[in-house]
Amino acid sequence: MAVPKNKTAGNVVPGPLHGRRAGSNLPKPTRAEAEEAVRTLIRWAGDDPEREGLLGTPDRVVRSYDEFFAGYQVDPVDLLARTFEETDGYDEMVVLKGIRIESYCEHHMVPIIGKAHIAYLPRNRVVGISKLARVAEVYAKRLQIQEKMTSQIANTIEEVLEPLGVAVVIEATHQCMTTRGIHKPGVTMVTSRMLGAFREDEKTRREFLAMIGNPSSSMEG
Repeated sequence: MAVPKNKTAGNVVPGPLHGRRAGSNLPKPTRAEAEEAVRTLIRWAGDDPEREGLLGTPDRVVRSYDEFFAGYQVDPVDLLARTFEETDGYDEMVVLKGIRIESYCEHHMVPIIGKAHIAYLPRNRVVGISKLARVAEVYAKRLQIQEKMTSQIANTIEEVLEPLGVAVVIEATHQCMTTRGIHKPGVTMVTSRMLGAFREDEKTRREFLAMIGNPSSSMEG
């Protein structure tokens, strides 16, 4: 999807391109209902939510969920709306390496912990680097699978900034695999999304992978 051409002063794109507040139209339970759901799970686990050590747990869990899933309340498109054209002709790769991400598996609701590497080739304009990290954070703070999160980050950057290319690599461990099920600690999942020049030009792709430490040679093909 192309960025609207009617930009205001300072290259601010007015309004979101499309709804990316996932689930924003769904009816949301009250805080009291959420806390009662936690009490139900405590009872299901075999404990008493009314005992002293657990009395404050429902409130703490719900407040934690406010933080864990804050990404549902933010439209990542808005984060990239303000861009800058005064780059003195800079047209080389922009890379953010090692952005910590903390997400939750949508299948088991247990942590996904890792790091994201993001790069883009500017087309006449750039964005504040903290905004790229924030886009990754917004998508991470939702129930996710790593493959989808990787694509969402890359696709959003491409759609809003319209660069010559975008690359996103995520390396993460999944507690649904390391602490339950097959119990394989130490396993890291690597996913990538290459768009534009990063997909079409092997030299550009290799340069990016070398910058981030080449997490997987399989992504070079």
